[in-house]
Amino acid sequence: MPSTAFLAPVAGTRVVRRLADALLLRYAHNRAVALDRMDAGRVQHDTLLSLVRRARHTRFGRDHDFARISSLADYQARVPVREYEFFWNTYWKDVYPRLDDVTWPGKVPYYALSSGTTSGATKYIPVSQEMVRSNKKTAFTTIALFRHAHPDAKLFTGKFFFLGGSTDLRKQPDGSLAGDLSGISARELLDVLRPYVFPPFDLTLITDWQEKVSRFAELAARERITAISGIPAWMQRLFDRVKQVTGKRTVAEVWPDLRLVVHGGTKFDPFRDLFVREIGSDRVSFCEVYPASEGFVATEDPRYGLLRVVPDHDVFFEFVPVEDLGKPRPARHTLADVEVGVQYAVVVTSCAGLWSYLIGDTVAFERRVPPLIRFTGRTKYFLSAFGEHLISEEVERAVAAACRETGAFQSDFHVGPVFPSDPGKPGHHLYLVEFAGEVPDLKRFAAAIDAELTRLNEDYGPHRVGDLAMLMPEVRAVRRGGFDEWMKARGKYGGQNKVPRMDNGGTMTADMLGWFGANGWLA
Repeated sequence: MPSTAFLAPVAGTRVVRRLADALLLRYAHNRAVALDRMDAGRVQHDTLLSLVRRARHTRFGRDHDFARISSLADYQARVPVREYEFFWNTYWKDVYPRLDDVTWPGKVPYYALSSGTTSGATKYIPVSQEMVRSNKKTAFTTIALFRHAHPDAKLFTGKFFFLGGSTDLRKQPDGSLAGDLSGISARELLDVLRPYVFPPFDLTLITDWQEKVSRFAELAARERITAISGIPAWMQRLFDRVKQVTGKRTVAEVWPDLRLVVHGGTKFDPFRDLFVREIGSDRVSFCEVYPASEGFVATEDPRYGLLRVVPDHDVFFEFVPVEDLGKPRPARHTLADVEVGVQYAVVVTSCAGLWSYLIGDTVAFERRVPPLIRFTGRTKYFLSAFGEHLISEEVERAVAAACRETGAFQSDFHVGPVFPSDPGKPGHHLYLVEFAGEVPDLKRFAAAIDAELTRLNEDYGPHRVGDLAMLMPEVRAVRRGGFDEWMKARGKYGGQNKVPRMDNGGTMTADMLGWFGANGWLA
């Protein structure tokens, strides 16, 4: 990453800001060229052996005979693909929070609390100092690739707005800290960069999300914001509040120097048209990132418009074909031998002591060189209650298509099956949609979803023929703020928490529908 030592003495002056932008631009070019020349497969192989070598004296390393591993084949023979529950129950639970030479050398200083969207349980993911450095490197890579593609977008002339969770991390008995990954990142931010970042640290300690957004909006409206990052649903709420505070019609009127919106955490397709309208400027670029509590996976390379796997930041990736999940010996691919178009589950080995760890996400490669992917969903987020085999990427695209077809803008949605009470009547999918603006014709909206899914998915169409296996989708409109209130009621509001998009079993969908109806949130 670029040196920032010279910024400290006079970080707020225009001259220093111009120098900082010049430094970033030079770094951006060098980083992009280095990535383009990199043999990603070879770098990943070397990364794996380096991780194994460093952890050979840990308890996990001794249990898995790391001292005798000298190749990828050795590693895969000794370390199976596993999920969080194995690591928690076998290695972490009995000694938590003091993980010292357990699965990674040294004492773990942080734990990222994951919302556990697929399991419903909070997960405590170790974050080592090496992982902190890894995350910083990928953050600089994100900005570097953007600046390389947009050399005139001077981000250091203003401030970068990080819209994340609370930095009020909970101190554990051994002195380690636990909380949102965004809070850990904010705490570890280089001091010389703080003049270029919003919000100030004291405001990030606010835990009440509504109060936080209001305070952020009031103060940020007076700042020169050049970039902003966050989960799309929460950025949208911030944009609404900023416009209310200022009385402006668009975000660009509040922040005319805004050049970059970094988004992650959910698919952006259903939000894109809404953001374009809300921001109101064609000078703003959108950049997708793919961070995870377990390790940063990929960042968008604007030259391709796709996520690019970052191979050189102390995280090793394996990719398991989705159809192999659950097998005793699934096929395990690396960046050296993945295939384009195959649905893979992402497996990480990290500098925080995760070893062939299934993170629960699925991706598909668009290119091998460079390694370009698209995020397709979660291993446990799918719809196949009636044999239709939909993945979340297809559902997201269908909702986005329905918005375009009807001229609507959605701020959040959830979908799940409704099973028939009459054995002779097929079931259907229920979409609960919160619209930003006027509610469209819901039957037309449902028909547009149905048509797009028929086009995208070969299994869906035959199930809809003649309404024999599955009826037309049903769409119910949720009043503005309804999903926020449901999340509050479930103790999952704010920060990095996201509305669960899909529910194959139907239980959560029924819970949402019942709660919205009982509390007056259905439009």
